[in-house]
Amino acid sequence: MKAIQFIRNSSDTGSAVEVELPSPSPSGHDILVKIEAIGLNPVDYKVRPAEGNAPKTLGFDASGIVVGTGEDVTLFQKGDQVYYAGDITRPGSNAELQLVDERIVAKRPGTLDAATSAALPLTALTAWESLFNRLQINLDTPEKNAGKTLLIIGGAGGVGSIAIQLAKLAGLTVIATASRAESADWCRKLGADHIINHHENMAPQLGELGMKTVDYIANFNEISRVWEAMAEMIAPQGSVVLITGHEDHLDLAGTFKLKSVNICWEFMFTRSMFKTDDLIEQHKILKRVAQLIDEGKLRATANESLSPINAENILEGHRRMESQKAIGKLTISGWE
Repeated sequence: MKAIQFIRNSSDTGSAVEVELPSPSPSGHDILVKIEAIGLNPVDYKVRPAEGNAPKTLGFDASGIVVGTGEDVTLFQKGDQVYYAGDITRPGSNAELQLVDERIVAKRPGTLDAATSAALPLTALTAWESLFNRLQINLDTPEKNAGKTLLIIGGAGGVGSIAIQLAKLAGLTVIATASRAESADWCRKLGADHIINHHENMAPQLGELGMKTVDYIANFNEISRVWEAMAEMIAPQGSVVLITGHEDHLDLAGTFKLKSVNICWEFMFTRSMFKTDDLIEQHKILKRVAQLIDEGKLRATANESLSPINAENILEGHRRMESQKAIGKLTISGWE
């Protein structure tokens, strides 16, 4: 089978090469998927191999067709059109064929094509787990969430674009951050009630909206630069969820402690990495997301597309991700 592998941690054209690899065979709970389209995320370039390390087949978001099943598979059969975000510990989706555990896969939305579906899984899972597992907001009781406020830092990115919509379905008032006119417009179209600029002092902007604090903060962006601002804006006994790493020392014993703030982390690969007992929850989440898409309650977030799937386009996708100016999601579809 054809695959695109990274041979060193660089965006240079020589860092990704097309190779021929043996086609894998499914066993156990694995299904074998013929890849039709992939979606790109910041994690794609963050896990490129260092100089001298073994080549990697990267890629996480994918949609495709089931062409083989392991002996323990019960959720899918050959011919099913599926989508998923993959497993960071296994070979990725930048290949014609991929093995993936059925418990982190779902049938893709019936109203979307392969490319648009491939934009959804990783960001949808991250947003869903952030809001409903980590912050413990209840999606199905919006009346109980009326009056509750959520600040989403990084609203126009892939995760923020889904989180805005899910939070509105849950009945929350959503304040999203965006630093450019086009990203602010994108957030408003997705349902954000208010927009503030995270490149400026956020607390006064929140005050101008008549809010001193918010009940929840979902930070899908850089942490250190806004750490003190988050401490100021979060309500006493509020909750904060974080998804990105940091290098600076963070003061957990200051205002956050005085306010008894719940601070939690979301890492979408936790369940698959540690083979947790609730691994199948990701199948259930993606199934529910597909249902919400098909019912018109959730909007797909694909905003740019390239074709075909090759080394050149994957490298171009990585460059766009590294610019940190992406709005929505970028997908690549089809093979030469």
